[in-house]
Amino acid sequence: MAERPPTPEERVAEARARLALTLDAIEDKFNVPKRARAAAERVKASYRSNPAPWIAGAVGVLAVIAGGIVLAARRRR
Repeated sequence: MAERPPTPEERVAEARARLALTLDAIEDKFNVPKRARAAAERVKASYRSNPAPWIAGAVGVLAVIAGGIVLAARRRR
């Protein structure tokens, strides 16, 4: 048996549902505070699972900053 074509009301309801999904996706994509919170949660989870790379990265950043300070101090003399 052949399937009947959708009624205009059914097509409108389907289009509205698709539009609602699209608008939700756009809102999620451009909601900066929400994305920042999600990124912060991912970082926290990563640190809790294995803090060694984070500590090594922090030590590296501090070494670069300290090196920059030492170079700047030497140039001033």
